[in-house]
Amino acid sequence: MSRLPFISANPVDIESDENLRVNEPLLAEWLISFLQDEITRRRGFKTAVVGISGGVDSSLVAFLLAKALGPENVYGIRMPYKTSSQDSLDHADMIVKATGINMQTLEITGAADGYLALCPEADGRRRGNVMARVRMTILFDQSQKLGTIPIGTGNKTERLFGYYTWHADDSPPVNPLGDLYKSQVWALSRYIGVPDVIVNKPASADLIVGQTDEGDFGISYPRADRILFYLLRGFTVARLLEMGFPEGDLILVKRRLDSTHWKRHLPTTAMLSSTSINDYYLRPVDY
Repeated sequence: MSRLPFISANPVDIESDENLRVNEPLLAEWLISFLQDEITRRRGFKTAVVGISGGVDSSLVAFLLAKALGPENVYGIRMPYKTSSQDSLDHADMIVKATGINMQTLEITGAADGYLALCPEADGRRRGNVMARVRMTILFDQSQKLGTIPIGTGNKTERLFGYYTWHADDSPPVNPLGDLYKSQVWALSRYIGVPDVIVNKPASADLIVGQTDEGDFGISYPRADRILFYLLRGFTVARLLEMGFPEGDLILVKRRLDSTHWKRHLPTTAMLSSTSINDYYLRPVDY
């Protein structure tokens, strides 16, 4: 039986990250140019606002923005909740000192608890979603105050897993990390100078005490990234099984990918004309 030409018959090292390697200097240069183009040239802004959590993703975006716009034109916003870890706050401070960006702290406890007091039955997921949406409300309001736009920090692995609060983390109109797997975010962060203590700590949304991304996933980022790399290139689960990937990992990743597809789209419009926005009526930035 012949194989498709783009599928190698050679053995694949399923523990290798070779497919995920990037040219860090070139990638950093390209993302800095991307931010300058999207923020300044296309939209006419000279400044940007970004939420700084103390995690690797927002730290990397802060470094990129500081290089793209100048640190004096970047406004980092810390938005802790009463259960946020002290490490997150300290690491956010570390990023401010390393990049020279502006920083403001706006605690979300009062705003989030004001609503949650009306919903004592809310479980951890609902509470986390409320916190994430309060944070994005603050970020957009601060951008209005400063006359600029907020910048997103979600990476490709989170987006493919649907691991974000809909209309919260995914809301900012510009996102430099959206096409970078988490493994690539780590690599670029090390290159650009994000402190090791931030790059190496377990990834967490810091919404629930003790929560980690990989604990929620049931699989590590590197293992998930290796599988996602092939799935997005059209490899079937059956073929990946032949290549040696564990069946349990494949089922988990494929299920997360398929079940969260709806989150990666704008709201579905009932199309009534040939000028339906984002369906037929497209401007260059829509492509």
